[in-house]
Amino acid sequence: MTQFTPFPSASHDHTSCVADAVATAASLCERRGARLTAVRRRVLELVWGSHEPVGAYEILEILQKDGRSVAPPTVYRALDFLLAHGLIHRIESMNAFVGCAHPDEPHGGQFLICRDCGTAAELDDQSIAEAVAHGAEALGFEVQDQTVEVSGLCPSCRERQGDNRDANPRA
Repeated sequence: MTQFTPFPSASHDHTSCVADAVATAASLCERRGARLTAVRRRVLELVWGSHEPVGAYEILEILQKDGRSVAPPTVYRALDFLLAHGLIHRIESMNAFVGCAHPDEPHGGQFLICRDCGTAAELDDQSIAEAVAHGAEALGFEVQDQTVEVSGLCPSCRERQGDNRDANPRA
């Protein structure tokens, strides 16, 4: 079954999105006997703060503006913890992180990343994961981690560009 996190609409409520992600993370960590410390929780909130991938140094800057005395290793340890527990994904091409829409289920990440606004949507299509695994197996390759990143235009940016093309037919 294909699962996906759609691109957010203009009326999307990020506050609710963040609250749901933190509640899910707290529940998962409790079941797994893992500690969702205050720093880990805040880093998770910052990753979920928008649907644009966020880098470690952006997170560090925000934490420091929050008045926290943190160093890069603290942020990287928090990100490593969140990655290890499937609460976030790393977008390799951007060296940045996005929240995981369904951390309680094992899955390979497939991401649609908008070239214009930077927003990312997670797509978890088992047929894509299986195609990559079969192709790799045919070449004698053992897949240990699978992330597929596809760049293009999100619905909002496509619409905006369509409006611009209508106004300027040569564009």
